[in-house]
Amino acid sequence: MTGDSFDALRQHMVAEIAAQTIYVSARLGKAALAGGVLDVVGKVPRHEFVPVELKPFAYANTPLPIGFDKTISQPFIVALMTDLLDLRQSDVVLEIGTGLGYQAAILAELARSVYSIELIEELANDARRRLGRAGYSNIDFKIGNGYYGWPEHAPFDKIMVTAAPDLLPPPLIAQLKAGGRMVIPAGLQDAQQLNLVTKGADGKLSIREILPVRFSVLDGGEYSESGAGM
Repeated sequence: MTGDSFDALRQHMVAEIAAQTIYVSARLGKAALAGGVLDVVGKVPRHEFVPVELKPFAYANTPLPIGFDKTISQPFIVALMTDLLDLRQSDVVLEIGTGLGYQAAILAELARSVYSIELIEELANDARRRLGRAGYSNIDFKIGNGYYGWPEHAPFDKIMVTAAPDLLPPPLIAQLKAGGRMVIPAGLQDAQQLNLVTKGADGKLSIREILPVRFSVLDGGEYSESGAGM
Protein backbone atom coordinates (compact mmCIF):
# COMPACT_ATOMS: atom_id res chain seq x y z
CA MET A 1 0.00 0.00 0.00
CA THR A 2 1.15 3.56 -0.67
CA GLY A 3 1.57 6.41 1.77
CA ASP A 4 -1.44 8.16 0.23
CA SER A 5 -3.55 5.03 0.81
CA PHE A 6 -2.55 4.94 4.46
CA ASP A 7 -3.30 8.66 4.80
CA ALA A 8 -6.80 8.16 3.43
CA LEU A 9 -7.43 5.16 5.69
CA ARG A 10 -6.18 7.12 8.71
CA GLN A 11 -8.57 9.99 8.02
CA HIS A 12 -11.43 7.51 7.64
CA MET A 13 -10.43 6.03 11.02
CA VAL A 14 -10.60 9.50 12.61
CA ALA A 15 -14.10 9.95 11.16
CA GLU A 16 -15.15 6.61 12.66
CA ILE A 17 -13.78 7.66 16.05
CA ALA A 18 -15.77 10.89 15.85
CA ALA A 19 -18.94 8.99 14.97
CA GLN A 20 -18.46 6.48 17.79
CA THR A 21 -17.92 9.36 20.22
CA ILE A 22 -21.32 10.77 19.28
CA TYR A 23 -22.87 7.33 19.78
CA VAL A 24 -21.65 7.18 23.41
CA SER A 25 -21.97 10.92 24.10
CA ALA A 26 -24.52 10.38 26.87
CA ARG A 27 -21.98 8.33 28.82
CA LEU A 28 -19.10 10.71 28.09
CA GLY A 29 -21.01 13.90 28.79
CA LYS A 30 -19.84 15.38 25.49
CA ALA A 31 -20.26 14.68 21.79
CA ALA A 32 -16.69 15.20 20.61
CA LEU A 33 -13.14 14.47 21.72
CA ALA A 34 -10.58 17.27 21.96
CA GLY A 35 -9.47 18.53 18.57
CA GLY A 36 -5.81 18.22 19.53
CA VAL A 37 -6.25 14.51 20.29
CA LEU A 38 -7.97 13.84 16.97
CA ASP A 39 -5.28 15.82 15.15
CA VAL A 40 -2.57 13.59 16.65
CA VAL A 41 -4.52 10.39 15.97
CA GLY A 42 -4.85 11.62 12.39
CA LYS A 43 -1.10 12.15 12.20
CA VAL A 44 0.60 9.17 13.90
CA PRO A 45 1.10 6.28 11.42
CA ARG A 46 -0.61 3.38 13.18
CA HIS A 47 0.57 1.03 10.41
CA GLU A 48 4.12 1.45 11.72
CA PHE A 49 3.09 -0.05 15.08
CA VAL A 50 1.50 -3.32 13.96
CA PRO A 51 3.08 -6.50 12.54
CA VAL A 52 3.91 -6.11 8.85
CA GLU A 53 1.29 -8.62 7.73
CA LEU A 54 -1.44 -6.53 9.42
CA LYS A 55 -0.50 -3.17 7.93
CA PRO A 56 -3.47 -3.24 5.49
CA PHE A 57 -5.78 -3.51 8.52
CA ALA A 58 -4.00 -0.96 10.71
CA TYR A 59 -6.74 1.66 10.47
CA ALA A 60 -9.70 -0.59 11.17
CA ASN A 61 -11.47 0.55 14.32
CA THR A 62 -10.72 -2.69 16.14
CA PRO A 63 -7.96 -4.22 18.29
CA LEU A 64 -5.28 -6.11 16.33
CA PRO A 65 -2.93 -8.89 17.51
CA ILE A 66 0.72 -7.95 18.02
CA GLY A 67 2.05 -11.31 19.23
CA PHE A 68 2.41 -12.95 22.65
CA ASP A 69 -1.42 -13.10 22.91
CA LYS A 70 -1.51 -9.29 23.13
CA THR A 71 -3.21 -6.66 20.99
CA ILE A 72 -2.95 -3.04 19.99
CA SER A 73 -6.03 -1.26 21.33
CA GLN A 74 -9.04 -0.22 19.30
CA PRO A 75 -8.36 3.30 17.91
CA PHE A 76 -11.49 4.70 19.56
CA ILE A 77 -10.30 3.47 22.97
CA VAL A 78 -6.83 4.93 22.37
CA ALA A 79 -8.33 8.30 21.45
CA LEU A 80 -10.82 8.26 24.33
CA MET A 81 -8.25 7.35 26.98
CA THR A 82 -5.91 10.02 25.65
CA ASP A 83 -8.69 12.60 25.70
CA LEU A 84 -9.59 11.75 29.30
CA LEU A 85 -6.02 12.43 30.44
CA ASP A 86 -6.39 16.09 29.35
CA LEU A 87 -2.70 16.27 28.46
CA ARG A 88 -0.61 19.44 28.60
CA GLN A 89 2.69 20.04 26.84
CA SER A 90 4.43 20.25 30.23
CA ASP A 91 3.11 16.89 31.49
CA VAL A 92 5.24 13.92 32.52
CA VAL A 93 3.25 10.76 31.81
CA LEU A 94 3.54 7.16 33.00
CA GLU A 95 2.21 4.53 30.60
CA ILE A 96 1.61 0.98 31.77
CA GLY A 97 1.81 -1.39 28.79
CA THR A 98 4.03 -0.27 25.90
CA GLY A 99 2.95 -2.98 23.47
CA LEU A 100 4.49 -2.01 20.11
CA GLY A 101 4.48 1.67 21.01
CA TYR A 102 1.43 3.20 19.30
CA GLN A 103 -0.13 4.67 22.43
CA ALA A 104 3.29 5.88 23.59
CA ALA A 105 3.66 7.75 20.29
CA ILE A 106 0.28 9.44 20.78
CA LEU A 107 1.22 10.45 24.33
CA ALA A 108 4.65 11.69 23.25
CA GLU A 109 3.06 14.05 20.72
CA LEU A 110 1.01 15.72 23.45
CA ALA A 111 3.22 15.64 26.57
CA ARG A 112 6.74 16.66 27.55
CA SER A 113 7.95 13.16 28.38
CA VAL A 114 6.62 9.61 28.62
CA TYR A 115 7.84 6.77 30.85
CA SER A 116 6.53 3.50 29.44
CA ILE A 117 6.66 0.06 31.10
CA GLU A 118 6.22 -3.29 29.35
CA LEU A 119 6.51 -6.74 30.91
CA ILE A 120 7.41 -8.65 27.74
CA GLU A 121 11.00 -7.93 26.75
CA GLU A 122 10.53 -8.74 23.05
CA LEU A 123 7.65 -6.27 22.74
CA ALA A 124 9.53 -3.60 24.68
CA ASN A 125 12.60 -3.90 22.46
CA ASP A 126 10.49 -3.89 19.29
CA ALA A 127 8.62 -0.79 20.49
CA ARG A 128 11.90 0.97 21.25
CA ARG A 129 13.05 0.32 17.67
CA ARG A 130 9.78 1.43 16.10
CA LEU A 131 9.57 4.62 18.15
CA GLY A 132 13.23 5.37 17.48
CA ARG A 133 12.68 5.04 13.72
CA ALA A 134 9.71 7.39 14.04
CA GLY A 135 11.97 9.99 15.66
CA TYR A 136 10.56 10.06 19.20
CA SER A 137 13.20 11.14 21.72
CA ASN A 138 11.00 11.96 24.73
CA ILE A 139 10.10 8.35 25.68
CA ASP A 140 11.94 6.25 28.27
CA PHE A 141 11.39 2.50 28.51
CA LYS A 142 11.41 -0.04 31.30
CA ILE A 143 10.90 -3.80 31.22
CA GLY A 144 8.97 -4.85 34.30
CA ASN A 145 5.65 -5.26 36.10
CA GLY A 146 3.61 -2.11 35.55
CA TYR A 147 1.54 -2.67 38.70
CA TYR A 148 4.38 -1.15 40.71
CA GLY A 149 4.88 1.86 38.46
CA TRP A 150 8.22 3.62 38.13
CA PRO A 151 8.91 5.25 41.51
CA GLU A 152 12.31 6.63 40.50
CA HIS A 153 10.58 9.13 38.19
CA ALA A 154 7.44 9.79 40.26
CA PRO A 155 5.31 11.74 40.81
CA PHE A 156 3.63 11.79 37.41
CA ASP A 157 1.20 14.40 36.11
CA LYS A 158 -0.78 11.73 34.27
CA ILE A 159 -0.89 7.93 34.28
CA MET A 160 -2.40 5.67 31.60
CA VAL A 161 -2.97 1.98 32.32
CA THR A 162 -3.88 -0.52 29.59
CA ALA A 163 -4.66 -3.58 31.72
CA ALA A 164 -7.31 -4.05 34.36
CA PRO A 165 -6.75 -4.76 38.07
CA ASP A 166 -9.67 -5.68 40.30
CA LEU A 167 -8.94 -2.58 42.39
CA LEU A 168 -6.83 0.52 41.82
CA PRO A 169 -3.14 -0.30 42.45
CA PRO A 170 -1.85 1.57 45.53
CA PRO A 171 1.63 2.09 43.98
CA LEU A 172 0.11 3.92 41.01
CA ILE A 173 -2.12 6.04 43.22
CA ALA A 174 0.92 7.00 45.30
CA GLN A 175 2.88 7.95 42.15
CA LEU A 176 0.13 10.22 40.79
CA LYS A 177 0.83 13.88 41.46
CA ALA A 178 -1.71 15.97 43.39
CA GLY A 179 -3.93 17.51 40.74
CA GLY A 180 -3.12 14.65 38.37
CA ARG A 181 -5.24 12.23 36.37
CA MET A 182 -5.10 8.48 35.82
CA VAL A 183 -7.12 6.58 33.20
CA ILE A 184 -7.42 2.90 34.10
CA PRO A 185 -9.77 -0.03 33.46
CA ALA A 186 -10.69 -1.92 36.62
CA GLY A 187 -13.05 -4.57 37.90
CA LEU A 188 -13.73 -8.28 37.55
CA GLN A 189 -12.97 -9.64 34.09
CA ASP A 190 -16.60 -9.70 32.92
CA ALA A 191 -17.52 -6.40 34.57
CA GLN A 192 -14.67 -3.99 33.83
CA GLN A 193 -15.18 -0.25 33.65
CA LEU A 194 -12.88 2.37 32.21
CA ASN A 195 -12.25 4.85 35.02
CA LEU A 196 -11.05 8.41 35.22
CA VAL A 197 -9.24 8.93 38.53
CA THR A 198 -8.38 12.45 39.65
CA LYS A 199 -6.31 13.32 42.71
CA GLY A 200 -7.10 16.55 44.49
CA ALA A 201 -4.57 18.92 46.02
CA ASP A 202 -5.32 17.27 49.37
CA GLY A 203 -4.60 13.80 47.96
CA LYS A 204 -8.27 12.80 47.90
CA LEU A 205 -9.32 10.64 44.95
CA SER A 206 -12.34 11.13 42.75
CA ILE A 207 -13.34 8.20 40.50
CA ARG A 208 -15.69 8.41 37.53
CA GLU A 209 -16.79 5.35 35.57
CA ILE A 210 -16.78 6.06 31.83
CA LEU A 211 -17.59 2.95 29.78
CA PRO A 212 -17.69 -0.84 30.09
CA VAL A 213 -14.55 -2.31 28.51
CA ARG A 214 -12.61 -5.57 28.28
CA PHE A 215 -8.86 -5.56 28.99
CA SER A 216 -6.34 -8.16 30.06
CA VAL A 217 -5.78 -8.56 33.79
CA LEU A 218 -3.33 -6.47 35.79
CA ASP A 219 -2.49 -7.54 39.32
CA GLY A 220 0.44 -7.50 41.68
CA GLY A 221 1.60 -10.96 40.75
CA GLU A 222 1.20 -11.03 36.98
CA TYR A 223 1.04 -8.25 34.45
CA SER A 224 -0.48 -8.73 31.00
CA GLU A 225 -0.76 -5.79 28.62
CA SER A 226 -3.38 -5.93 25.94
CA GLY A 227 -5.42 -3.52 23.98
CA ALA A 228 -9.15 -3.49 24.21
CA GLY A 229 -12.40 -2.40 22.74
CA MET A 230 -15.80 -1.66 24.11
